[in-house]
Amino acid sequence: MKIQWIKLFIRVSLGIGFISAVADRLGMWSADVSAWGNFDTFLTYTSTLVPWVPDSILPALGWSVTILEAVLGIFLILGLKTKISAQVSGLLLLVFGLSMTFTSGIKGPLDYSVFSAAAAAFGLSLIKERYMEIDSLISKNR
Repeated sequence: MKIQWIKLFIRVSLGIGFISAVADRLGMWSADVSAWGNFDTFLTYTSTLVPWVPDSILPALGWSVTILEAVLGIFLILGLKTKISAQVSGLLLLVFGLSMTFTSGIKGPLDYSVFSAAAAAFGLSLIKERYMEIDSLISKNR
């Protein structure tokens, strides 16, 4: 399999994963498949991952992460600023996985493949070949 197809698969699967998580916390998935269903439930879960964060800051943190995930998802799907988007995605997923591990144990991040997704994102950032990405168009115009 060509590396370009692997890169495209990693980009799109990570991007769709981020978009799906954002859609879930905004109530766009039906209740029978939703993890959170609404933003308040997402914030409650977030508070368990970062118990040291004051309740007054939690909504800002939740919205910041949600916006970041939406932007990363779009950028990854489109192949825009792919290297930095992949690096930030890997870091975000790694922090999420470690937070899950330290607050509720290792089983959750392993079952939900959080560390695997982080590794895929970091690996994506190392693939230099461009394929079906906006970055290709931008670099041609320079």
